[in-house]
Amino acid sequence: MKLIRAVIRKDKLNDVMKALFQADVRGITVSSVQGHGGETSSVATYRGTTVMMELSEKVMLDIGVSEDFTDTVVEAILGAARTGQVGDGKIFVLPVEQVHRIRTGERDREAVTPVGVPAGA
Repeated sequence: MKLIRAVIRKDKLNDVMKALFQADVRGITVSSVQGHGGETSSVATYRGTTVMMELSEKVMLDIGVSEDFTDTVVEAILGAARTGQVGDGKIFVLPVEQVHRIRTGERDREAVTPVGVPAGA
């Protein structure tokens, strides 16, 4: 199992959500975050102090998937989030030791499979 964590531009969220829905991804957590990557920094003066304005508004998606669904999700995000400009974001694929669905007690692969889809499908 994997946790796919994607940090993307705010204005690409709808495109990414559409691509994920078309790829049959249903379990997604979306968070508003701030970050800095390769974007150029701007300098501002605030109350007589010069401040580097480095953080930009981003959206972070967390998606738990089974091993064989990882590439499908990554490709959907890459295709929908890419503008070709600095600041498009990053995708991190992390190993997950265990997953538990609280409502049913299912764990691991069954817990990340969408409700109503047979495990192994």
